Amino acid sequence: MKRSHSRRDEEESDEHYRKRRDDKRGDDHKESRHNGDHRSSKHHDDHRSSRRNDERRSSRRDDDHRSSRRNDEHRNSRRDDDHRSARRDDHRDRRYNEDREDPRDSDVEANGKRKASPSREKIGNRYYGEPDKPRENPEDAKQKRTVDLLTSRTGGAYIPPAKLRMLQAEITDKSGAAYQRIAWEALKKSIHGYINKVNTSNIGIITRELLHENIVRGRGLLARSIIQAQAASPTFTPVYAALTSVINSKFPNIGELVLQRLVLQFKRGFKRNDKPLCISSGTFIAHLVNQRVAYEIIALEILTLLLETPTDDSVEVAIAFLKECGMKLTEVSRRGIEAIFEMLRNILHEGQLDKRVQYMIEVMFQIRKDGFKDHEAVPEELDLVEEDNQITHLIRLDDKLDAQDILNVFKFDPDYLASEEKYKQLCKEILGSDVSESEGDDEEGEEESSDNDSGAEQAEGKEGLILDNTETNLTALRRTIYLTIHSSLDFEECAHKLMKMQLKPGQEIELCHMFLDCCAEMRTYEKFFGLLAGRFCAINKMYVTPFEQIFKDSYSTIHRLDTNKLRNVSKFFAHLLFTDSISWSVLSCIKLNEEDTTSSNRIFIKILFQELSEYMGLAKLNERVKDVTLQFAFEGLFPRDDPKNTRFAINFFTSIGLGGLTDDLREHLKSHPKPVAVPALPAKEEEPSSSDNESTSSSSSSSSSSSSSTDSSSSSSSEDEDLAKKKKKKKNVQHKRKEKKSNSKKENQKEEKAQKKRGEKRLCISK
Repeated sequence: MKRSHSRRDEEESDEHYRKRRDDKRGDDHKESRHNGDHRSSKHHDDHRSSRRNDERRSSRRDDDHRSSRRNDEHRNSRRDDDHRSARRDDHRDRRYNEDREDPRDSDVEANGKRKASPSREKIGNRYYGEPDKPRENPEDAKQKRTVDLLTSRTGGAYIPPAKLRMLQAEITDKSGAAYQRIAWEALKKSIHGYINKVNTSNIGIITRELLHENIVRGRGLLARSIIQAQAASPTFTPVYAALTSVINSKFPNIGELVLQRLVLQFKRGFKRNDKPLCISSGTFIAHLVNQRVAYEIIALEILTLLLETPTDDSVEVAIAFLKECGMKLTEVSRRGIEAIFEMLRNILHEGQLDKRVQYMIEVMFQIRKDGFKDHEAVPEELDLVEEDNQITHLIRLDDKLDAQDILNVFKFDPDYLASEEKYKQLCKEILGSDVSESEGDDEEGEEESSDNDSGAEQAEGKEGLILDNTETNLTALRRTIYLTIHSSLDFEECAHKLMKMQLKPGQEIELCHMFLDCCAEMRTYEKFFGLLAGRFCAINKMYVTPFEQIFKDSYSTIHRLDTNKLRNVSKFFAHLLFTDSISWSVLSCIKLNEEDTTSSNRIFIKILFQELSEYMGLAKLNERVKDVTLQFAFEGLFPRDDPKNTRFAINFFTSIGLGGLTDDLREHLKSHPKPVAVPALPAKEEEPSSSDNESTSSSSSSSSSSSSSTDSSSSSSSEDEDLAKKKKKKKNVQHKRKEKKSNSKKENQKEEKAQKKRGEKRLCISK
């Protein structure tokens, strides 16, 4: 039994030990697994940080490698440039030696000794200095500096106008390259400026100004400026086409050059699929076809090219082109336009294009049905060249064309002075003989008027006195002044243009009248005209007298103007008075009273003084009115001769808000009261009535009282006559009143009798 118990105890103890061991192993395993997890996470973090550091090191290494490679490439490029420059120097030295020496005796002298090579001399010069060179003339140095400045690599750097004039003054040789280069730059700026200013109203003037420039020498510049201006503002394409047509009628090579460059530009845009370039150049070609500068064949070829392989863009360009020249093609080539519209109809039936383009084709058919009424070929105001003078060029798309781009660049002309003189003679022939045919309505100018005057003088000596009563020259002068005024941007430009007109003696007043007429026709007053007139008065004092005379004439005939013109004229003269362009003595023609002024005169004076007070201020205007030297000019405006006129002037200026100008007049009225009129004794009448007796008694009493207070001189015969006339008037008035009362009583009696008769009739009817 003991053995069995001991075995059992041993087994239990073993089993308990085994459980404790297993439990301990489990705890150790958990702890070890937790420590393992912590170590593994720490290991991962270390691994990530090390990988990040490796990436940073690699990126830095790559950057260093790139920078070093870039530096190597830069060094290599510099080394290559040095090699090229060295080769260039060697080549230049070799060519120099070949030009100077005989190739057979290049290295050997006549005595058999070997020469020193130029490269060795160059190397020696580098180390030991070059030999002394002869000094240049200072004038030659200036000429050389000017040439270098004007002929730089950029084609001529910008030079301020003052410096350009100084350089031009330094140049003595007008046939030299420096002077020609300055003239070329001036020609370029002038042509570019004229092309930018052209519009429908001033195309005649601009054409004349362009013909004064040497456009034969600068035909490349002119063609380039016209094409660039049209591309920048396509809405002015008809104007540029009309200008090209006028120039083409005188210089066909310039019109042909413009057309060739446009065709080349269109072909270039078509190859590059550049739709805006194709539309702009095609529109210009279409208008040149309308102006008969190009035959219609080029238009049909362009349309065929665009519609052979139709795309959305090509059909859109074709429709834009067809809108511009469709009317002209309908007139000159009926079959051709029908073939083009047949192609459009087939494209529309195929339906492979965008809906927007199909709708554009339908709109094009509607435009053709309406007869292109909204797309006129040549507007009436731009039809400047007659058919007999038009020169048409035959150019096709397949022709080999030359744009002659070399004409855009300066080129030295050894016969510069002779060619300039030839062009001046040609310009005189063109502008003097056939101006009316080439420039439409705006052609008559100073040269033509001078020719007419000389012709009139010759006829005067041969056949007798011939007078031109139609005033053709005067009308042409006024038209030229009008167009110059309305084509100028500001008054300074306008004054510069008008001063270049060189008016004949006696025409200054016409210029002044045109300023006033143009100002009067505006809807509202524009300060442009006042500034322009003031500038002319400041430039030359001979314009002051015409403006003063025009002021007096305008005031005397102001009733003929409507309210708008009257306001503009008064503001125009107010500006001239404020700026002291004309003398204030012109106001002496104004008499401000009830008898000498009309409503128009009073409105003129009102607006004039209100504008002056607005310009100067009431205080300064009052000082000017009180100026002692100008009192003779203001006698009529501020009258002191008659109290009635004085009161009228005070009331007028007070009503227009300028009562401060009448302080002196008010004091004058206070210090000089109205004189009291002295009535005389009335003449005795036969059978005076009671009322007359009363009036005479009262008048006699008043006359006696007044006679006691006045001097003996007051009872003169003239005053007696005035009083007698007044009393007669009073008696007549009283007699008329009595007659009215008696007539009214008779009428009342008649009405009462008529009412009684009506009442009696009513009673009879009621009975």
